[in-house]
Amino acid sequence: MKKLFVCLMVCFSFSVLFNSCQQDEAFFQESFLIGKWVSGTVYYKYLSDYTGSTWDTKDNVKEEEAQPFTWTLVKSELTHIHIMEMGGNIPKVYTVTELTATTLKYKDAFDKTFSFTKM
Repeated sequence: MKKLFVCLMVCFSFSVLFNSCQQDEAFFQESFLIGKWVSGTVYYKYLSDYTGSTWDTKDNVKEEEAQPFTWTLVKSELTHIHIMEMGGNIPKVYTVTELTATTLKYKDAFDKTFSFTKM
């Protein structure tokens, strides 16, 4: 009986230890994402109907000529599905690290970070 009790206590201790080390995934309010964001010459526009567009003025592209995309934000995972003119879609997945009313920061799978300011 004593061995059973000790074994149960060890199992309980490990379950508490590993559970407490588990990091909670961040949750970001998607309403903060709605609007126009800028980082240098790169612009992103997120609309409330889960569509958006992106353009880079360095490439002489204006908002009217922007690349359309659809987007989703689930917890900290931001997904863009870029809609190509010639057909097909290109998904891009990012992990949001900060999203406030004025700041958007995320990183891609290669840990390249992106930082935007709301206009």
